[in-house]
Order: sequence, then structure tokens, then C-alpha cells
Amino acid sequence: MIYLPHVILVDEQDRQIGTMEKLEAHQRGLLHRAFSIFILNEHHEMLLQQRALHKYHSGGLWTNACCSHPLPGEAVEAAAHRRLVEELGIDCYLTPLFSFQYRTVFDNGLTEHEFDHVLLGHYSGPLQPDAGEVADCRFLSMPEIDYLLDTMPQTFTSWFHLAYPMLKSYLNTQIPVQVPSN
Repeated sequence: MIYLPHVILVDEQDRQIGTMEKLEAHQRGLLHRAFSIFILNEHHEMLLQQRALHKYHSGGLWTNACCSHPLPGEAVEAAAHRRLVEELGIDCYLTPLFSFQYRTVFDNGLTEHEFDHVLLGHYSGPLQPDAGEVADCRFLSMPEIDYLLDTMPQTFTSWFHLAYPMLKSYLNTQIPVQVPSN
């Protein structure tokens, strides 16, 4: 028997209303809980990940450090730490920042409809990306990211186009916080 991961279905207030196999939730376009992790290094550069080419949507596109879904019964922060280790071979202190909802319909008929929790971490050590999840990764300055978004917007995921400006706005309005070192 093959295990197919399940996602947590939620209402508009992020209250759990059920669970469903991940692919079916994307086929039916149902709202489900997700998270997006942004990582900054000591130079205030942001870690970008290029999704593995074989992903069933957005393969080969650039996005934030790590994105995924908590499993049924798993807290968002616990899932975020789990996926950082699984995808990038790292872990770091994460600060929950904000959440937002979005819906994107892909050319292959799948729909990403997520209540997305955004977390921020700081990390400057080596990366050990899982080739099954990540095609490439790199740290870039925000001006470099802005330039790429302006000149090659099609190379980024739909949720990055939404979350990145919100993160920049958040960072510009917040008092810097001391985070524990790695």
C-alpha cells in the first residue's frame, strides 16, 4: 500500500474542517493549511529555492526557502522545522510573521488554494538540499530578487509573487529582533 500524504482542510479563519489526500485537495481546489519559510543570512540575503523539475506543479520555478503543508495533527511550526531538515538539511529558529490566503489555477488543471502561514528564520551555514525536492538554491539580495521579479516574473512561483512583497513590507515596518544564533 502506498502512503499518500494528507493536508488539513480549513475554513476562511484557518479552522480545521477535515483532511484530504494532498493531490485530491489540489485537484478539487479546496482551501488547506500551508506554510512558507523565508530565510535570511547574516548579509540580509534571502535564500531562494528552485523547485525540483518533476514537481506536479511549479516545477523548476524559484520560490522562498521552503514551502509545504503540516500533516494532520501537526502544528505549523513543527511541520516547518521538519520540512527545513527534509528539503534543505538545515534547521533554525523560526518566527511566525503573518498569514494570507491565495488561489492559483495551474495549466495542468490543479489548483493551489492555501491558507499560508509565513515564517522567518536566520541561517548562514552550509545547505544540504534534497535533490528530490530542490533543483538549486542560492542566497540573493533583495534588490537582486526585485530585479529578477521585474525582468523574469515567469520564473517564480505564484505564491512568491504574493508573499515576498508582504514580507518586505513587514520587514520595513518592524523593529529588528535579536534571534538566537544557529
